[in-house]
Amino acid sequence: MSIEKIVEQALQDGYLTPSMEAEVGRICNTASELSIEEYMALDRLMGALLTGEVVVLPRKQFINVMEELVLSEAIARVAEIEEENSDQNLDVGDIAAYALNRLPPLYATTEEGAQYQRSRAKEELQVLIANQVKVAIERNLNRAAQNQTVLGKFTGDAVLGQVSSLLQTYAQNYEPTSNTPKTIQTLSSHEQGQN
Repeated sequence: MSIEKIVEQALQDGYLTPSMEAEVGRICNTASELSIEEYMALDRLMGALLTGEVVVLPRKQFINVMEELVLSEAIARVAEIEEENSDQNLDVGDIAAYALNRLPPLYATTEEGAQYQRSRAKEELQVLIANQVKVAIERNLNRAAQNQTVLGKFTGDAVLGQVSSLLQTYAQNYEPTSNTPKTIQTLSSHEQGQN
């Protein structure tokens, strides 16, 4: 949305929303130069804000208490696993995101509300949180094991063959230099025969 349309909307509604304010700021920060019309629209907006014709709606801060509870649980469980087996390298962010997608959000707008949500979650949802984090960790461990198995099956020649195949597909106009490996030079010679 342009600055002129945002100002027109704000004058019509009598208020400037946080998203409208953010969009005006983004436009002003990214534009190398504003037009005369944009400056005039901003001037009208400033005048309307000063007279009270337009008011700025306050930004509301939301706290999802579930995020901190899940993250704390994930960090504690991952630390235990990595302490037992130093070869394990788990992604706490992936684990927390997986669990959060399967748990209800617990939003609050004040610290008092957040404290209420925390105590409620610890009483009613702690078992559910622990179970979802456990499932997320198991999934993360299984995925890591599958990736190791798949990568472990390839020999150096197999990987080189895959790279050559990719080059045949995507680098059709490649011309080798004297430092180019033999496989790539062969590939280039093959391509020249096709042209």
